[in-house]
Amino acid sequence: MYMSDDNKPIGWWLKEVDRLLEASFERVLAADGLTRRQWQALNAAAGPEPIAVTLAPFLTGDPAELAAVTTPLADRGWLTGEDLTTEGRAALETLTTKVHQQRRQVTAGITDKEYAATLRILRRMAHNLAASASVD
Repeated sequence: MYMSDDNKPIGWWLKEVDRLLEASFERVLAADGLTRRQWQALNAAAGPEPIAVTLAPFLTGDPAELAAVTTPLADRGWLTGEDLTTEGRAALETLTTKVHQQRRQVTAGITDKEYAATLRILRRMAHNLAASASVD
């Protein structure tokens, strides 16, 4: 049975957007020999939280899985442990420009207000689901 776009539930759209985002960013980063997770690790290394904490929603928690993301970055001389090297900072700056350009393309036609509202709604839904899971 065919389901029109108007009848597809939020779960369908969330999965579809996630799939398309993954594919889109993988294409953008492939020219630099990176995966989206590696980009996220580089970006996380510039932030206040450990890389593993930032990537937790995207990984299973297996240390080998995290190492598979970070080791190639260390091999390139971009990471030393949790810290960006000078080369890593330069690479992050270049990559950030590409990622921001891709994000602008993804959000074309969406106002800042609409984007913020979407995030608030999704955050609220996540909190509702987490709360109901702790009650079960």
